[in-house]
This record gives sequence, structure tokens and C-alpha cells, in this order.
Amino acid sequence: MDSKLGSTFLQTRKMVIMLLLMLFSVAASATPKIQTWQTANGIKVLFVSANETPMLDVRVVFDAGSARDDGLSGLAALTNGLLSEGAAGKTSQEIAEVFESVGAQISFEAGRDMAVVGVRSLTESRYLSTAIESLTEVLTQPDFPRDAFQRDLTHMKVAVKARQQSPSAIASEAFNKAVFGDHPYASPGSGSEESLEKITLDDVRAFYKQYYVANNATVAIVGDVERWQAEEIVKAVVSSLPVAEKAIALPPVKPLAEAKKIIIDYPSAQTHIFVGQTGVKRGDEDYFSLYVANHPFGGSGFASRLVEVIREDKGLAYSVYSYFAPLRENGLFTMGMQTKTEQTQQALLLLNQELKKYVDNGPEKKELADTMSNITGGFALKMDGNSKLLGYLSMIGFYDLPIDYLDRFLDNIKSVDVKKINDALTRRIHPDKMVTVIVGKQ
Repeated sequence: MDSKLGSTFLQTRKMVIMLLLMLFSVAASATPKIQTWQTANGIKVLFVSANETPMLDVRVVFDAGSARDDGLSGLAALTNGLLSEGAAGKTSQEIAEVFESVGAQISFEAGRDMAVVGVRSLTESRYLSTAIESLTEVLTQPDFPRDAFQRDLTHMKVAVKARQQSPSAIASEAFNKAVFGDHPYASPGSGSEESLEKITLDDVRAFYKQYYVANNATVAIVGDVERWQAEEIVKAVVSSLPVAEKAIALPPVKPLAEAKKIIIDYPSAQTHIFVGQTGVKRGDEDYFSLYVANHPFGGSGFASRLVEVIREDKGLAYSVYSYFAPLRENGLFTMGMQTKTEQTQQALLLLNQELKKYVDNGPEKKELADTMSNITGGFALKMDGNSKLLGYLSMIGFYDLPIDYLDRFLDNIKSVDVKKINDALTRRIHPDKMVTVIVGKQ
């Protein structure tokens, strides 16, 4: 080959490769197109068509989390778990066999705000139709058999006993109660000894009847189907859910008026420490500023300031972290670590010093630059699978976030600067009003 022709060929090849890489980069960073509509009985639906694999994920989200337990902590979790224990006259074993026969997976989950029922299935009609039919039965025709109720209740009681032997669980529960006070969020979602003794099967049935209704539901659907198919699937699953009274709004979470310190003596090898206060809620105007602020402080693993100071410099803890957990109302801002008993006071003092320093001064220029690079560079990976995307759709729909939330996410992140961070930290984080929980040998 002539040298000039060879050089031209190589240059052309490089340009083509670069163009393909640019196109791939744009495609990878593009957010999915979310389609939305309402069913005849008023349920909001969010749908993304994803054709990469012949799979479909359907998730029905209800305003039926532990915040609705109303003094019977564990009721929401028990109700959600019992849905698959018998439905439409079928036993739990028969239900499991139906899903297994078509390679489908059913899932259940109950958190503080929401309760979830979902299914993952192949999209081939002979598999999908069976999976959707079975999901519909579980969701709309639960039998709540008494023997299953007694069995699951016993399991929950055993789990409560096990938590009482875990210093981390003890610390976490005490921390939640101290921060949330008399708010429904203070209730342990998996129940307490007292509440589990009180719950009856009638309570479960009443909870289901009140909260598993169209007015409390949101549907997220992601997979290899067209819009019209998605509409038919959603209609099959939720059209028989009754229209009833919507769950009342939760009360606001009260901010802490003063610092609290709780010390629990426990014969553990390590002392477990939680420090924090109320944080932010979904859709909060300070959410993005505090999300970015937390990343270099204690939210980026080994690259965080807390790890560098407390673990690397002083060797006081193997793991130390901080995070915001937004909910419908203000969730938790938490800092946590484990340390040797004799180092407890030193580690706690350093933790509080670093928080005050950070609230006063905010992140350094390099910390913020690295944070921006980390968050924006990893954004595409947060949506690199149907299940991750389904989680975002569920969140957007349930919390009534803007439908273009994902489209605007990076712009909202990039708009955060040191001034916004310092302003949000000063207004929202109060180092002199923290709850401190210490569990370990005293």
C-alpha cells in the first residue's frame, strides 16, 4: 500500500473510531424516555420501553409502609409478606410453583413510606401472561391464611429477639427513636416485642383493605414491550383495585430542639456509634446541595474526609460514613462508625470536630471538583439495568417528583457550588443539636 494512502486510511479509521466512541458516550449518558398516564381508577403509571433484553419488570408501589402502622409496629411488613402466602384459593407452594414454571420472580418489600409488590418475567407471551395473572391474584385476592399469619408472626418475633443481640441494631433503633420522637417514622418497621403480641389477623386484613387501594398506588414498568402492551398489562394488574379513601398526609418531622446523648451498655468487642439529626425529604429545595455536600464529607467511601481523618490518619475506625436518607417527610442525616471501646471518646470528639469544621467551611475546591467528576461520571451506571431504572421510576412516581427528574439530574448537580453548599449546611445541619447513640462496654 502507498504510504500516503496508508496514512490517509489510518487517519480515517481513527476518525471513525472517535466518532463511534462519541456516539456511544452520548447514548450511554442519555436518560431514558419516561412515558406516563393514569388508569381508569386513577393510578399513576410510569413506563420506559427497554429493548435490550426480552424481560419485563412491573412494580406496584403503595403508600403502605411502616409509617402507617399506627401503633402496631410491624403491621405493614407482616401484611406485605403475607400476600404471597395464599391467594385466589392457592397455597403459597402453588403460587411459588406457578412463578417458577415460567421463570418469573415475584418480590415484596415494605419500607418506612412504601410497600412494594413486583414481578420480573420474560416477555414471551406464554411466560408473561402466566406471570401477570399470578401477580394480579396475589395483589388483589390475598387469602391471608391463619396458619401463615401465625408462622410469619413467629418468625418476626424471633427476628426481634435476634436484633436485641446485635449492638448495631440496638444502636440504630435507639437512634431512630431519639431523632424522630413521636413521629410515625420512629416505629421499628419490623416490629417490637410489645406490638407483635398485639397484632391480630383482623388487623392485617383491615390494613390491606385500607391501604392496598387504587388511591394509594403507583405503577412502574420497564421492559421489552410497546406502550399499548404496557397499558394492557397495567390494566390487567390493577384495574380491580378499589377506589377508596387516600391515606392521610404524614405530619412533618419536628427538628431537634437540643442535643441528646444515649449510652447503652452492651458487652461487645466494638463500640457502635451513631450521630445525627433530621435531614431532608424527597423534592426538598436543598436536596441537591446536601447530596453533593455529603459526598466528599462521608459519602464517597475511602475517598471521603471522614475516612481520611478518622481511619487513615488516626486509625480509630475501620469504617466511618455519613449519609442523608430522604423520605416523604424529612428523613435522617446519619454519621456512623465502630471503634474500640477505649477509643470511643477520642473517635467521637474527632467526628464532631470534623462535622463542625465542614459546616463552617464547606468542601475544599479539589474536594468539590472530584465530587462533581465522580457523581456525573457515574450517573449512567445508576441506570444500567432494568431493576435500577425501575427503582427510579418508582421513586419519581411515588414522591410526585418532576417527570424530567432524570433529564435534569446532572444539571441540578452541576448547578451546586460552594456558596449553595455552605448556605444549605448552615441552615440545615446543627452540630450543637445532634443525637448521639453509643452502644458498647461502658
